[in-house]
Amino acid sequence: MSDLAPTELNLAQREVLEQLGATREQRPVFSESLARELRAELEIGLEPFLASLGPDEELRLAKRQLSTVLGCQRRYLAERDAPFVVSVAIARGTVSHKAIELGINRQGDKTPSLLVDDALARLENDDQWVSEFLQTCDQAERAELRSAAVEHVSKFEECWPELKPAWRPVTESTMIAELVRDRVVLRGKVDLTIGRPDGMRAGKVLIDFKSGRSMPSHLDDLRFYALVETLRIGTPPRRLATYYLDQGRFLPEDVTVDLLESTVSRVIASAERIVALAEFDGEPTESPGPACRWCAERDDCPSGQRFIEDDPGQI
Repeated sequence: MSDLAPTELNLAQREVLEQLGATREQRPVFSESLARELRAELEIGLEPFLASLGPDEELRLAKRQLSTVLGCQRRYLAERDAPFVVSVAIARGTVSHKAIELGINRQGDKTPSLLVDDALARLENDDQWVSEFLQTCDQAERAELRSAAVEHVSKFEECWPELKPAWRPVTESTMIAELVRDRVVLRGKVDLTIGRPDGMRAGKVLIDFKSGRSMPSHLDDLRFYALVETLRIGTPPRRLATYYLDQGRFLPEDVTVDLLESTVSRVIASAERIVALAEFDGEPTESPGPACRWCAERDDCPSGQRFIEDDPGQI
């Protein structure tokens, strides 16, 4: 199979290097006080909402809550109250990311199907939610999951050059920030990080992999991760990049102080809405948008159905 190995980078792979690379002079230097100032602003804004919580109750904020609570109330309440149900579509991301992690760190054969098979074997004996799904799904579901994951990993291999150890690639990186006497927890998990800071000089790039269309919430997810990362180590990441494997393209954004401050405001606004909706007993408002296509309420939501009908040909 060695004769099938690429001898040079294709256009998509070259674009990856262009988007991720930067000289020392191109990497911004941030103030040492920035993280403390952002934390103080968050704690002042979040403190009033804790009065509505029980004495031992925490307010946990993650990207999915933030992306839904400021949008359609009906969708947010439906997702908040629905039990977590694993599907092939949900499990695909976890299996694909595990396979990519194995490929980045493995020497030797990195054939996508072999990486996916190894990922499935490891995850089946893990203590994560996906292990129960893998142990109980039928053969057709497992085959469908394997096929979808192989496609995802193959597209990564086609579009990305081999990640060198010197770039410090890390997959599935969890980041946590605890605020207001540890009663507010911000938590995220970014698909891939590249690079590292040098003191207060930014150097890390946060990357999320997506399939399908681009959506504004994808940028918001990475901005939230950038804020949590800044609170965690004090130095913001240099760049954020959503990568669409189906399209072979980036949606990049450089991290700035204004971006982080606007994200602080978004987190506070989301927390306020989450606390208010915890005791909400009225009729939720509806905000139709692209998310209507996979909303659990779409079959009983006329406004969502109208949006889908008026926006044909999209997935």
